[in-house]
Amino acid sequence: METKTAAQLVAEAKARISNLTVEQVASQIETEKVVLVDLREPGELAEQGAIAGAVHAPRGMLEFYADPASTYHRRELDPSARTIVYCASGGRSALACDLLGQLGYADVANLDGGLKAWKAAGRPVVAAEQN
Repeated sequence: METKTAAQLVAEAKARISNLTVEQVASQIETEKVVLVDLREPGELAEQGAIAGAVHAPRGMLEFYADPASTYHRRELDPSARTIVYCASGGRSALACDLLGQLGYADVANLDGGLKAWKAAGRPVVAAEQN
């Protein structure tokens, strides 16, 4: 089996998924019904805030929260819903977006550049509720 780096895995995932700009994500969350998922760890949320309305699903629990057959399933996560995922800079969310496709999420996209890009574009963040 060929060994790959994390950077290679992220690049390969980004080639398979829909990557959206900050402007595209901002427009979609304003005009469409979108489930926005924040994959960062609780400490990152507490320190950096979050995009308003985001569902917190740490990357380590995503498969369990997203799978309707799991006892850990979160009702907010629906395979038929438009879902946009983000993390700090876009790597974890690219991998997660790719994974959600394997779980049957047909309309999923990645916020390219993550929360860092969101903030750099002057978009607002709120104090995060960790749920």
